[in-house]
Amino acid sequence: LRCSAGVWGGLVQAGGSLRLSCAASGFTFGDHVIGWFRQAPGKEREGVSGISSGGRNTMYVDSVRGRFTISRDNAKNTAYLQMNSLKPEDTAVYYCAAGSNWPNYYDTDYWGKGTQVTVSS
Repeated sequence: LRCSAGVWGGLVQAGGSLRLSCAASGFTFGDHVIGWFRQAPGKEREGVSGISSGGRNTMYVDSVRGRFTISRDNAKNTAYLQMNSLKPEDTAVYYCAAGSNWPNYYDTDYWGKGTQVTVSS
């Protein structure tokens, strides 16, 4: 799994938007649940959002619900996390992961390396 924050990287001002991409290879992407996680300095990793293998079902942690949108394109083996109305507290390293156990998107089989997202105030 390869996570990226797009051409402009992961630095954005508060109130701005960013889209993360998660490109997969080496396994059957469309058979797997995808989860987005983040870890801020000094904090434990937390689940942000998950999407079922077919894309019909999604889940969000309360702190991002209404601001973040998870999606996937199984034809492109890619998942996305659209992040709007970003806040400084969203600053973290973001990871995508793949698993097989919806709705428990924490139960992962594969992890991406992570990408830094920094939201300036």
